[in-house]
Amino acid sequence: MQQSDIGAIAASIKDCLRCGKCKPVCSTHVPVANLLYSPRNKILATSLLIEAFLYEEQTRRGISIKHWEEFEDVADHCTVCHRCEKPCPVDIDFGDVTVAMRNLLRTMGKKTPNIGTKLAMTYLNMKDPSTIHLYKKVVLEWGGKAQNLAHKLAKSLRITKSQVTAPAPTIGRAPIREQVIHFINKPMPGNLPKKTARALLDIEDSKYVPIIRDPKITSSESESVFYFPGCGSERLFSQVGLATQAMLYSIGVQTVLPPGYLCCGYPQHATGNSDKGDQITTDNRVLFHRVANTLNYLDIKTVIVSCGTCMDQLQKYQFEQIFPNARLLDIHEFLLEKGVQIHGVEGVRYMYHDPCHSPMKTHNPLKVVSQLMDTDVPLSDRCCGESGSFALSRPDIATQVRFRKEEELRKGADELRADGFTGQVKVLTSCPACLQGLHRYRDDIDSDADYIVVEMAKYILGENWLPEYVAAANNGGIERVLV
Repeated sequence: MQQSDIGAIAASIKDCLRCGKCKPVCSTHVPVANLLYSPRNKILATSLLIEAFLYEEQTRRGISIKHWEEFEDVADHCTVCHRCEKPCPVDIDFGDVTVAMRNLLRTMGKKTPNIGTKLAMTYLNMKDPSTIHLYKKVVLEWGGKAQNLAHKLAKSLRITKSQVTAPAPTIGRAPIREQVIHFINKPMPGNLPKKTARALLDIEDSKYVPIIRDPKITSSESESVFYFPGCGSERLFSQVGLATQAMLYSIGVQTVLPPGYLCCGYPQHATGNSDKGDQITTDNRVLFHRVANTLNYLDIKTVIVSCGTCMDQLQKYQFEQIFPNARLLDIHEFLLEKGVQIHGVEGVRYMYHDPCHSPMKTHNPLKVVSQLMDTDVPLSDRCCGESGSFALSRPDIATQVRFRKEEELRKGADELRADGFTGQVKVLTSCPACLQGLHRYRDDIDSDADYIVVEMAKYILGENWLPEYVAAANNGGIERVLV
């Protein structure tokens, strides 16, 4: 135990009181969906497995392969949402324990290869623009269309009905056939943007730092922010990154973007490859120091993000040392501080899905979205089931998690329509992974999902905000500085 990370894992869970206060908030504790992997239960299982490891080592039997499989099963049943820490009387965060378990499995060579995780991590680790475009076209666009067609066919043949109405318990990994059905039992998002945000603005060259400003309303003295879009807002849902830039552009703020395609390092860390995550973090910090030295005349005081997991990871970057005294802020909180909001929206009602990794750390998320939309927006609780690459790597567990979220969404939509409202109901969120996850429920609750900042751009800047912003930015709105 002293020579491996298993000792640290044992120490991190030793104070558990077995009280079960973590159960109600846990994403992987859904009794109605045969999912009973609460942190308390997982701590009991982990403790027993560590005892088994010790016994087998001390009796020279050699650790059983089966025990490693069970250890991995416990680590798989976690969305790393960190919700369990708040109600825990002894402050155990099983999300951190899970990451440590996944790292141990990887370093010991006991982690089962997973094609879903591999595909996701390959895309996020890419930096070459041509490779990113090819991958986006083949895997995301064509693969997404194939998944949607398979979903429609399976649904018409009622192949998926038993899975989504009465999910079976996950005891080990489901057989391949079942995993495929789990993967297609809810549709993936359709009509994804064909190009990334950087490709549309021609700012893919990693040798240059783009500074985006409206030359008509900005000057060298105008406020400047550093915007880290992250993979989800730049490569997957590029409309999110563009809407963020468009809103900043419209209020006269100069937006500095990092050079080239970058990932924050959180996905690598959460999937058990902390070495890669730490390397990305270090490389990015070095690069950002160079950017700060080059652009010190802009006096950047705010770093903007549009993704919760990016927010969590970027808190480790110590931006106050990169851009002196700079603060880290979500785009929606920034717009709230600037007094930007929608007025008089009719024919649509909203509910808000607060991501497990909420990017809004300064203000109350529900207060922020309600003020921005100028209407009371109720909360839709529970994890959406996407959780980054979780739905790709373990679609069988994701089906069980989604069962509970679907109940919550149906309830919320029914309450919004209870007074006879016949207009559109929308689910708003502030996380790219959650946006993908919430799109999967569109047929179940007759409601679509969107980003808060994208919805704001539609009403404040007009329905054609995206092509208009891209045209304006490309027509003298972008300065490229060699770094």
